[in-house]
This record gives sequence, C-alpha cells and structure tokens, in this order.
Amino acid sequence: MDTIDNSSDKGTENTEQETNVDREHERILNEIETTDTAFIGASLRAVYEGNDHQKFLNRLDSRIKQHDKDIEKMCNFHYQGFIESITELINVRGDAEKLKNQTIVINKELHDSGKEVVVKNDTLIQCRLQQKNVVSAIEKLTTCLPVLQMYGKILEQMEEERYYAALKTLEQLETSYLPQIYQYRFCDIMKNDIPNIRMTIREKSTKLLNDFLEDVRKKSSQIGMVAMKQVEKERDLDEKSQQADELYLKNQNESNTLTTISKLVEGNPFEEEEEETNSKNPFDEEPQDENNPFMEEKQTADMYQPESNQDLSASDIVDFSPVYKCLHIFGLIKSREWFEEYYRKQRHKQVQLILEKSVGTLGSVESYITMFHEIVGFFVVEDHILHTAQNLVTQKYITGLWDMVLLHLLNKLVPNQINFPDAPSMMQIKNIIVIFADTLKAYGFAVDRLFGLLMEMRDTYGEMMLKLWQERFEGVFNEDNYTPIHLETVDDVDETLLAFPFDEEEFEGEKADVYPKKLAFSLFVPKIYNEIKEFILACLKYCEDLHLSSTEVDDMIRKSTNLLLTRTLASGLKTLVQKPSLGLNQLVQITVNTTHLENACPHVEEYVRMITGVRTGSAHSAKLVGVSTFKDARNETESQIYDKLNGKIDEFFDLADYEWEMSEPQGLASRYLVDLINFLRTTFHVFTTLPSNVAQTACMSACRHISTCLTGMILDPGIKDVTLPALQQFNLDVVQCEHFANSEPVPGFNEGVLQMSFIEIRQLLDLILTWDWTSYFADYGTPKSKYLRVNPAMALSLFEKIKQDKAGPRAYFTSIGRGKKKINDQVYKRLRSLVSEKPFEEEEEQGGGRWSRFLNMVSVN
Repeated sequence: MDTIDNSSDKGTENTEQETNVDREHERILNEIETTDTAFIGASLRAVYEGNDHQKFLNRLDSRIKQHDKDIEKMCNFHYQGFIESITELINVRGDAEKLKNQTIVINKELHDSGKEVVVKNDTLIQCRLQQKNVVSAIEKLTTCLPVLQMYGKILEQMEEERYYAALKTLEQLETSYLPQIYQYRFCDIMKNDIPNIRMTIREKSTKLLNDFLEDVRKKSSQIGMVAMKQVEKERDLDEKSQQADELYLKNQNESNTLTTISKLVEGNPFEEEEEETNSKNPFDEEPQDENNPFMEEKQTADMYQPESNQDLSASDIVDFSPVYKCLHIFGLIKSREWFEEYYRKQRHKQVQLILEKSVGTLGSVESYITMFHEIVGFFVVEDHILHTAQNLVTQKYITGLWDMVLLHLLNKLVPNQINFPDAPSMMQIKNIIVIFADTLKAYGFAVDRLFGLLMEMRDTYGEMMLKLWQERFEGVFNEDNYTPIHLETVDDVDETLLAFPFDEEEFEGEKADVYPKKLAFSLFVPKIYNEIKEFILACLKYCEDLHLSSTEVDDMIRKSTNLLLTRTLASGLKTLVQKPSLGLNQLVQITVNTTHLENACPHVEEYVRMITGVRTGSAHSAKLVGVSTFKDARNETESQIYDKLNGKIDEFFDLADYEWEMSEPQGLASRYLVDLINFLRTTFHVFTTLPSNVAQTACMSACRHISTCLTGMILDPGIKDVTLPALQQFNLDVVQCEHFANSEPVPGFNEGVLQMSFIEIRQLLDLILTWDWTSYFADYGTPKSKYLRVNPAMALSLFEKIKQDKAGPRAYFTSIGRGKKKINDQVYKRLRSLVSEKPFEEEEEQGGGRWSRFLNMVSVN
C-alpha cells in the first residue's frame, strides 16, 4: 500500500510539473506573437534557460501550423475580390502609361522653361549666403573688436606704467568681454596671458614700491631736518612772545632792581636792549667771548638746510603716489594683506638699519644730528602714510615702532655708555634731542622718557662742566699775578671788573672819580666771579626746554653751583695754595681774594634768584654754600701761610752754627736769629692786610715754631757735650726771641700771651743754668712748680750734655769733685726715675732715706 501511495504521489507531482511547463511555453509563445521582433530576446533567453527544449519546439511547430491554416482560410475567403482588383488594375495600366508620357512631356517643358530661373535662384542663394556670412562676420568682429581694443589698451597702459588702470581694464576684459567670445582660440590665448600680466604688474609694482622705499630712505634725513626746523621755528616764536610779555611785566614791577643788577652783573639773561625790535632768546643775551664754549645755541641750526626749505612738507620732498598706486594695485590683485605685510617689514628693516648704522658712528655732534633727522624723517613719513593711505599702517603699528626706537635710544644714549666729546658738544646734543622730542611730540608720539633721559644726562653734563670749569679756573689762577689791582685811570676799569659787585670806599661819594685807585684783591677775584656766573648760565641753558618748573630749575642750578664751589673751585684753590712756588705774599693775597669772593656770595644768590624767579629761603630752594667753600679755602690758605712761615724759619735755623764747647759766650745774639727776627718783622708788616686773627695766629705759630726749633736744637741727640758758656750764648738767643715777643710784632695780643710760646725753653734753661734741682724735684707735679713746663726727659737729655768742670774726670778725685759727682748721680737717677715713671718713694724706702740725704746735699752745695 505504501508503494502504491508513493507512486500516486509521484504521478501527481509530474502532472503538476508538466502543467506548469505548458503554461510557461504558452506565455512565451504569446509574448513572441505580440512583442516586436527587437524585444523577443528575453523570451528566447527564458526558453534556453529551460530544460524542455524539444517540447517547446513541438509546441512552436504546432502553433505555426495553426497559423498557416488560418492564413489559408482567410485567403480562400478573399480570393474572388482579389481577382476583380487585379482585373481593374490591368485596365488602369494603359491610362497610367498615357499619363506618364504626358507628365514627362510637361516635365521636360517645365525644365526647359525653369533653367534660367534656377540659375538666377542659385545666384541669389549664393548672394544671400555671402550676405549672411558678411553680416555674421561683422557681428563677430563687432563683438571681438572691443576685446582686442581692451587688450591693446592694457598693453599701452603697461608700457606707460599705469598699472592700476591696466588692472582695472584687465578686470573689465576678463569679466565682461572675454565671456562673449569664449569660442575663439585667441580668447584662450588672452585668458592664458592674463595671469602673466597680473604677475608682471605685481613685479613692476613691487619694484615701484622698492624704489619708493629707497627714495624715502635717502630723503629721510632731509624730511627730518625740515620737520625739526619747523618745530624749532615755531617754538622760538612762542618763546619770544612769552619772554617779551615777561620782560614787560618785570620792567614794570622791578625796573629799579633790574637797572642796578644790570650794572653789576654782566650777561644778565633778562637784559634786552631797547633798540632791538626782534628780540632774541633772553638766555642768549649775555656777551660771549672766544673762551666761552656756550655760544648762542642757534649754531646748531647752521647745520640745517637754507631757510627756503622751512615751509616744505614730507609730500613736497617725497612723491607718495607710488605707494598709493601700489596700495590700489595690490588690492585689485587680491594681495592687499601681502602688500601691507611687505611694506611694514621693509620699513621695519629700514628703521633697524638707521639704528644699527647710528650706533657705530655716534661720537660727533653731526652724527647725532644725522641720526635724529633720519628717525624723525622715518616717523614723519609713517604719519603721512597713516593719514593718507587707508589701513596700510595703523596707529598701533607706528606706536610699536616708536617704542622699539625709543627703547634703543634709551639704551644707547645712556651717559655711561657713550663718551660725549665735551660739554659744549653735549649741550648741542641736548638741544638736538629737545627739538627731536618736540617734533615727535607734535606728531603724537610719547616722548616723556626722552626728557627723562635728558635728566639722566644732566649729571654727566654737570661732570663735564665741572671738568671744563676746572681748566678755566686753573687758567685764571695761572694768569693772575697775585698783587692788588692798581687803577691809574677810569679806562683801566674794564667790563670784567665792573661785573664784580665789590664794595670799596674809593668808588663811593666824592672819591668815585678820583684816580689812581688801589683795590685790595687781585684780578682773579672778578674773573672767578664771572666764571661762576657763566657756569650758572650754562646750567640754565641746559634746563631750557626740558619742561621743568622754575623751582626744579632753581634746584638744579643751585646743586650744580654748589658742586662747582665745593668740589671744583675748592679743589682748585687747595691745589693752588699747595703749590711750592707760591710765596707768603701770594698766599696772603689769596687769603684777601677769598675774603672778597666770600663777601660776593650774596650777589651770586641774588643772581640765581633773578634768573630763576625763586626766592632764596623758600621751601624748595637750597642755599648756596659759597661762604663755607671760601672759608675752607681761606683756612687752607692760612694753614699754608703758617707752614710757609715755619718753613722760612727752618731755613734760618739751618744757618745756625753753635759752638757747643765754647769757653766764653759772645755776649750778643746769634746773627741768624737777628736776621730771622728782622724777616719776621717785615713779614708781619705785610700781614696787616689780613684779618687780625689770621695775623695773630701766624705770629703765634711762628713764635711757637721758633721755640720748638730752639728746644729741638739744644736737645738734638747728635750733640753730645754742651759747655755752660755755650748754654749762656744759647740763652742770649732765647732772650732775643723773648724781646721780639714782648715788642708786639702783631697788634692785638694780650700782655704776656706771645711770651708764653717760649716758656718751656725758658724754664729748661733756667733750671740748668741755676742748677735748681731742689725746687724742681720738690715741686714736681704741682701747679705751683717753678719749672712746670720742664719735662723730665728734656731735663735728663740736657743734663747729660752739660760739662760742669774743665778739669774733666780728674776733678772727681777731689772731695768737692766727689761730692758733685754724687749729687749728679742722684739727680740723674731721679730724672731717670721720673722718665720711667717709677715712684721715687719706693726707692727711698728701700734706700733708707737716701732722698732726704740727697736733698740736703743739693741744698748744701
């Protein structure tokens, strides 16, 4: 049963498969029948992909046979009508032949009659074609001609270096004209040439810019010079107007004071002659001599160009059109940023080149002027570009460049790094820096630090001024003859002398016109006074244009003047008075001179007040120390007078020739001492021109020095023996000195004061000559001692030199001689004890009352 079931199932499956195949074949046949021949490929592919090819062919044959049968049936059905149609067609063929022949005849006739028309027609067609071509050519040429004209125009503009116009034309050609003729080959050539043209324009424009930069670099110095000259001119006009107003007010309020000062002070900076209508800088009014290095500051302007250039501007000197052209050109070629960067980079290199070049060449005033001119010219050009070329440079960029330049200047112009030639040159450099700063300030740059640099340079300038004035002081000292001034006539009163505010009776009242006259001081007094005034004016000149208040100017002038007085002048005077070549008379004259200079110090104070307007004694006003300077100089001079006088005394003592072993005194004072006393009398007579205290001190110093020399002479270790007659002769010389002291060689001493200079040598001689050892030892160390000034060492030294007996050592073999020897031994031991500071009481206790016996022996003898 199972086998039967499986067979029936398989039969069923096969039947279904055959049915499906039949259906598929039927569908394919339908598609072949209904589908166009070009699209039966898909149906045939389906047949070949199947497995029942034979079955399909069989079905295809059956279908063909079926269609043949259908065709045959249809033909059989329409056969009679077909026959009838053929018969009718045969009947019509004859008529058609006739019609054909007639048509040929007519056609021939028509052709014969239309040949001329055809020829005309062909000619017309050819003419119309030519006309059309001409019109088309005209239209195309009309379209191309402007393009070619534009291109030719570009080439002309390139030749004429009108690069901006060429770029505009090129842009118009590229955007408006070339698209209209894109189909032509020459259009492609033009298109390919456009980038080259742009590159050429860029290169030419870059070269044009480089030429402009080179031209600017060469003319920067001239631009800077003109700008600085204009600022200086405007500043001078403002200063003249302001100073004229100030002078008018001062003349109204202080006319009497100014008149007096103008007579006493030469070179008053506020003095102005009435006949001058074009007033000058009031600080330049003082008379100048060939030795004054601070001539009128306008000498610096001589280095500038002629006056005709004063009204020029940067655009008059340099043609800025190239940079404007390049700015627009690079904007058109889409390279504006590159152009701005390139321009700034090149200008940055130029300013660095200016700074690097200037550092290696600085030294002379001209090198500083050139450097500042170039820097000013650089920034004037940049400022012009800032305001005329839109966004080519910015204020921030220019400020950054200025900060770099300013930092470089501050580092390179530090006084300790640059050796300025001299003080006048430094003054010119200062003036140039001021004009430089004012010029850049006028263009909006911050220049406060430059004025700070000038304040730092002030100290260096002050040191250079002090060195210069040291040389000038030395010149005055070397030229002076150190004798009082004699004026034979009024013509001898020169400007230098009138400038000194001396107060002399000969120039007052009825004696004012009486000549000859004699002034107590020498010529170096008015010269030194004028040098101090010129120094003050030089300091004032440096303070000009630094934008300082009057108090600050006054403080600077006073500090510098104090340095001049306390350091330079004091050092010069000290060196002067220490010169070995100066004699006593010259030192005395220097003392008189310093006294008059000291008295002139208030006038110097008044002079400073007049030029600064700050009253002495104000809260911020320092006082000049001239009085103390001249006092110190006078004290040093007086000390030198004392030393010189003592030196002269030493020279006389070098002539002393004592015979220390003489047997009889001469009875008269030694010749050298007499000459010494005469010399002192003459010298002290010259000292009458000195202050009384100075003369008294010199006299006291001389007497004390004589006493010291006499004491040193008698106590000289080289002298081994001194006889009593020699000591008596020496005593006569001391008496002569005492008589000189009693004669009051210099008035003003109290009685007995001068004699006290010889009290020490007098007590020593009295002790030895009287042999009064009992009193000496008894009163030693007490205020009532008769020989209070006698030092035990001095007494011992002279005691050892004294020869008491002509018999020599044989005298000690007598009883009296032995007694004297014993006493001398006791005196010697006592003096040695006092010299060694050994208390004699201890020795007395150990010696069993020897001191008492010694005193008794001395008293007996």
